[in-house]
Amino acid sequence: MVDVAAIFKAYDVRGVVPDQFDESVARATGAAFVEVLDVLAGPGAVVVGYDMRPSSPALAAAFAEGVTSTGADVIMIGLASTDQLYFASGRLDLPGAMFTASHNPAQYNGIKLCRAGAAPVGADSGLRDIADLVEKALVDGPVATAVPGTIREKDLLTAYADHLHDLVDLSKIRPLRVVVDAGNGMGGHTVPAVFATGPVEIVPMYFELDGNFPNHEANPLDPKNLVDLQAKVREGGADLGLAFDGDADRCFVIDEKGDPISPSAITGAVAVRELAKHPGATILYNLITSKAVPELVTEHGGVPVRTRVGHSNIKQKMAETDAVFGGEHSAHYYFKDFWRADTGMLAALHVLAALGEQDKPASELFAVYERYVSSGELNNKVEDAAATVAAIEDTYGGQADITLDRLDGLTVSAPQWWFNVRTSNTEPLLRLNVEAADRATMERVRDEVLALITGTPATVLSNEGKN
Repeated sequence: MVDVAAIFKAYDVRGVVPDQFDESVARATGAAFVEVLDVLAGPGAVVVGYDMRPSSPALAAAFAEGVTSTGADVIMIGLASTDQLYFASGRLDLPGAMFTASHNPAQYNGIKLCRAGAAPVGADSGLRDIADLVEKALVDGPVATAVPGTIREKDLLTAYADHLHDLVDLSKIRPLRVVVDAGNGMGGHTVPAVFATGPVEIVPMYFELDGNFPNHEANPLDPKNLVDLQAKVREGGADLGLAFDGDADRCFVIDEKGDPISPSAITGAVAVRELAKHPGATILYNLITSKAVPELVTEHGGVPVRTRVGHSNIKQKMAETDAVFGGEHSAHYYFKDFWRADTGMLAALHVLAALGEQDKPASELFAVYERYVSSGELNNKVEDAAATVAAIEDTYGGQADITLDRLDGLTVSAPQWWFNVRTSNTEPLLRLNVEAADRATMERVRDEVLALITGTPATVLSNEGKN
C-alpha cells in the first residue's frame, strides 16, 4: 500500500517511482483533482503537461485517465516546462497538472498542480483534500462515470514563446553570446523556441532531453552543477551564462567571468525594471532574500513586501497586494503579467534585456545590486529542530540592537547582519541563511549559529535546498 501522506507534500506531490509514486496514484489523483476543484461544474477540463523523465508520459496518461473517468476532458500539451504549463493554465483558463520532479534525482517524479489561471493548490487550498480522496480510492477502488471525458492534444510552445516576447522585447538590444546549460532538462525544449530569432546567439549545453541526467543533476542551486557552464562561459568569451533546472521554471545566471550572480541581485534588477514600467508598484521578496532588495525597491519608488518562503505563499501574497513582481532566494521569479506564476525564462529575458540595452559587462552591471555578503543556504540535520531554534532564540533574544521575528522560522537581525533558521517542509533539516555587511562579519555570525545548531561548523551538509 502506497503511503499517500509521504508523497503529498506542502506544495506538490513527489516520490520515488514506482515504489512511492506509481500510475495507480496518478490515476486516483486525476479523479480527486476534478472532485476537489469542482472541475465539472466549472471549466469542464484540465490541462496536462509532462517533463522528459522516463516515467512522466505514463504517469501523465494515467492522471488523464483519472480525469476523464469523472466525465471531465483533458487538454494534453505534451512535453513542457513547468512555466509552459502555467502559461497553458492561464491562457486557456483551466486547472493544470505538470508531471515533474523539478531538480530532484532521476528516480523521482511528481505533480505540480494549479487551479485555473495558474493559481496555486497548496496544503490548505486543496492538496490535503486531494490526498484524502486518493488514499480512499486506493483502498476502495476507483468510481467511474458512465460517460467518460475526452483527451485532446494541443501544442502551445509557439504561443508560450510569443507571449514572453510580448512581455520583453529583445529585438533592439546589442548582440549577445549566451551559453545555456539545460542540464538535459526542459530548457532544451523551450530555449530553442524562445530564441529561434533575434540578436541572442545561444551556445547550447546538454540540450538533449534525458531524465537520467547523464551530465550532472539538473539542480543549479548546487554549485557543483554550475562548473561546466562556468568553464564554457570563460573559454568561449560569452557575455552571459544561464542554467535551468530540470523543469526549467528556475534560472540561474553566470556573468562573463564565470561567477554566479545571486538570485537576490537578479530580483533587485528585475524589480527595478518592473518599477520603471509600473511606478509605485508593490514588489515581493521572501524573508531570506538579501536586504538589498527592499532597499532597491524603496529607492526606486516601489513598495517592498516581505513574505514567507514558498510559491504558494508568494502567489497568495501577490494576489492580496496586487504586486507586479516577486523574487525568491531559490531563483523562482513571479510576474503579475504571467498570471502571478513563476517563470525562469521571463526572468532570463529581463536579464538579457538589461544587459543588452547598455554596454557594460554583466559583472559591472549587476554589481550594483550585490550590496552584502551571504552565506548561501546551509542545511543541517538536527534531532529536535524546535529545541534548537528555541536555544538560538534564547541566545540572541534580549540583546541590545537585536530584533527577532517568526514570520517563517526565526529571523534574528542586527544593524550589520541578519540570519534566518527554518525547518524544511520536505526533509529533516534546519536551514540557515546569513547575510552581513562584509565577509568577516558574515563568517563570524555563521559560525556562531552553526555551533549552536550542530556543535561544529564542519557538520554542515550542503548549501542547497528548496523549501
